[in-house]
Amino acid sequence: MDILTSAARLFLRYRVRAIRRYALEGDAIQRRTLRMLVRKARNTEWGREHGYSAIHSYKDFTERVPIGDYASHKPYILRMMEGARDVLWKGVITRFATSSGTTSDVVKFIPVSSHGLKRCHLRGGRDVTATYLDQYRNSHIGSGYSLVLSGSFNPKFTNGRIKVGDISAIMADAAPSFYRRLLHLVPSAKIAQIKDPHEKFEAVSDLIIGRNMVSFSGLPPWNIMILELAMRKAGVNTAEELWPGMELFAHGGMSLTPYKHKLEALFPSGKLLFKENYNASEGFFGVQTDITVPAITLMLDYGNFFEFIPMKVYGMPEQRAVPVWEVLTGEDYAVLVSTSSGLWRYNMGDVVRFTSLRPYRFVIVGRTHQNINLWGEDLSVQQAEKAMARACEKCHAAIQEFTVAPVFLEDQTSRGFHQWLVEFTREPASLDEFAIILDQALQEEDHDYEDFRQYTGGQPLQLVKARPGLFYDWLDSKGKLGGQHKVPRLSSSRKYIEELLKLNI
Repeated sequence: MDILTSAARLFLRYRVRAIRRYALEGDAIQRRTLRMLVRKARNTEWGREHGYSAIHSYKDFTERVPIGDYASHKPYILRMMEGARDVLWKGVITRFATSSGTTSDVVKFIPVSSHGLKRCHLRGGRDVTATYLDQYRNSHIGSGYSLVLSGSFNPKFTNGRIKVGDISAIMADAAPSFYRRLLHLVPSAKIAQIKDPHEKFEAVSDLIIGRNMVSFSGLPPWNIMILELAMRKAGVNTAEELWPGMELFAHGGMSLTPYKHKLEALFPSGKLLFKENYNASEGFFGVQTDITVPAITLMLDYGNFFEFIPMKVYGMPEQRAVPVWEVLTGEDYAVLVSTSSGLWRYNMGDVVRFTSLRPYRFVIVGRTHQNINLWGEDLSVQQAEKAMARACEKCHAAIQEFTVAPVFLEDQTSRGFHQWLVEFTREPASLDEFAIILDQALQEEDHDYEDFRQYTGGQPLQLVKARPGLFYDWLDSKGKLGGQHKVPRLSSSRKYIEELLKLNI
């Protein structure tokens, strides 16, 4: 066992012990967190407006603080960016994470306080390492280099007073130097802050070719792109030829399902382990603390208070959020979070399903709004990704990206169909057969889609092959390469797919 790995395991053991206490003390930790948040924000503008001095219980909190979203926080955040203090959180906040994804042209600025950065975002990164080393005793992660793909700061907003950019850039900038040295994190801050994504991808791929890479992390598509770029430069057929010691991919922000087959092909020995996290611009909320269990542990001591709205009443007049100590396994919930960066009962737009209550573990099952339900088919992102993975496995195909949108028939004699635009890295022998298998897999994953297809006049899906690099070029045209940006899987509008189809020549 190498010395650095042993030292990292020993140093991070205190976090492993703290996480184990979640099973017995989780509810108490969350109650204490709510009291801390209310107490520290009592004298802020938000706290005074909502009577925080009179909040003494969770019931008081729900009665005085409405469920919110970015729109309800935006006026406060914009004033914070101008230097106003004690607005949503105490003091002056100088870091703001940009968040827009691809499904919105509106950039969101998420405040990141010093408390939230240290106790939430950076603690989450450490806990990924801590729990991995605790479980995987044969790890040599300290003997090689770890690739952490990060975004960059936005010079349009960043000045001497504030920093605005991807949360990954903020974390990389704030990561303690001893931690970077201990795990040999690459790339350097200089390369990480390269604004032009093409230049950055080239620089990173050159950097990692000759190094002993042992882990990588971030969004799957960007990591795959970097690995394949380095492979082409080195003239090898698999990533494992370049990096035989690669042992871990820590991923989050989007589902691994459509990309796992590709990663397994890049590392064919099967030694590469996968570790999923629930990290976002708003906070680092979950870590897969047990790599043998396909569920994420809700991290309860990061200064975030969690609430959940049952999806069966979501958006209805009678909707009511519940604290974590009232959730049930097997039910779908929309996630609300109150943070030590000044977000209050903030709707994350994510839908989770708990698989365990001691400790609280969950799987991410989709988004509250990113689905297609025009004709009763109620297709979710998770169902679409699972069906795609099944079709790829059966047809020995692999994909780079895909997106789905509805097609409305002019004659109104049918309820329309879904159009799938798919970029393959390994094309199936027959696109027509692939479409049939994909449609059948969708019916097996989603019984509402099955009803749509079998009983209410829904037409079979239409498969359109995307040219190589289409989604990359589309994101590039929007200035959204790298970072946290990703392709929308499902949309009830044809806006995005029409833009893509125009480029598909």
